[in-house]
Amino acid sequence: MITGIAIATVWVLDQDSAKAFYTEKLGFELRTDSQMGPGARWITVGAKGQPDVELTLMVPGPPALDPESAEQLKGLVAKGVLGAGVMRTDDCRATYKELAAKGVEFVQEPAERPYGVEALFRDDSGNWFSLTQRRHHLDESLPWADDGADTH
Repeated sequence: MITGIAIATVWVLDQDSAKAFYTEKLGFELRTDSQMGPGARWITVGAKGQPDVELTLMVPGPPALDPESAEQLKGLVAKGVLGAGVMRTDDCRATYKELAAKGVEFVQEPAERPYGVEALFRDDSGNWFSLTQRRHHLDESLPWADDGADTH
């Protein structure tokens, strides 16, 4: 029986740069940074206060991917077309200001959505994330995300 999600992969173009972005700009904790053999490095980060969930910052390549697929995936990451998930916050507008001041690139400022307040940002590789302050009840009187923001 599956009891939860422990680690999710975020494909990055440079592990050192990604490690700095996630720890210095987003404020994540570094959980693991280990060599796993020649040319293989295992880096995980996680949100403070959420020890049971980690992101592994992986450069596309062997052994997970063949060389051709790795190059294709790197191209998609660099192009900024991959959404890597949703990051939760208690105050989207305040977190937006804090992260923008640290140089995080936002492609959508905080906006009211039926599910809460949402902003969209990119990591240093090009992956985009939703930064969301969840509403307890769906507010169907508010518009869905259709404001023309460039999320790709």
